[in-house]
Amino acid sequence: MTTTVPALGTQTAEGSALQAVLLDMDGTLVDTEGFWWDVEVEVFAGLGHVLDDSWRHVVVGGPMTRSAGFLIEATGADITLAEITVLLNDGFEDRIGRTLPLMPGAARLLAELAAHGIPTALVSASHRRIIDRVLTSLGPQYFALTVAGDEVERTKPHPDPYLLAAAGLDADPARCAVIEDTATGVAAAEAAGCHVVAVPSVAPIAPALRRTIVTSLEEVDLPFLRGLLTV
Repeated sequence: MTTTVPALGTQTAEGSALQAVLLDMDGTLVDTEGFWWDVEVEVFAGLGHVLDDSWRHVVVGGPMTRSAGFLIEATGADITLAEITVLLNDGFEDRIGRTLPLMPGAARLLAELAAHGIPTALVSASHRRIIDRVLTSLGPQYFALTVAGDEVERTKPHPDPYLLAAAGLDADPARCAVIEDTATGVAAAEAAGCHVVAVPSVAPIAPALRRTIVTSLEEVDLPFLRGLLTV
């Protein structure tokens, strides 16, 4: 976990039950879920294997160990998890170095949360080296802390990353709003006891208790997030 703006962690939204907003990265703030799949296809093609497009829904939103491990097993590729991890991260860094499109509404939402002093964390299954590269485009000043997938013993779909982020912001998970784009991320946030806004990117996500589905971040603003909780 990396803290970038410690002072924000002591702030709360006065008069609101909302204590913090925790955001996923890939597919939620930056339009990169497709990048990961393209890189996986290219890397495994280099190893002589063709990925079945149906596997995309299996690996989306998950930690590198799970997604890469699944693809190695499914293809029978003669490569270790450590070796494939390096190739995938290298390929992804190359792609985001060329272009890094933000999701519609992402920049506006981050600016709004910062303007109102809402403690905010970036919580991703991506590795620290990837998060730090993406932050240069997103703006590190918008996040009081960031949690990477290779910094927790159990990453998504386990609740650990969101529990760690809430604790780092001195917030009650039950008074945190999480924004996620995959079922894996939603499962992690809900297991942590947070209220979830799902913005599905690759696969649909069904509505549920304490879960709100929207089609775009353009539908999400501070009043919307505060409305998820009651004082």
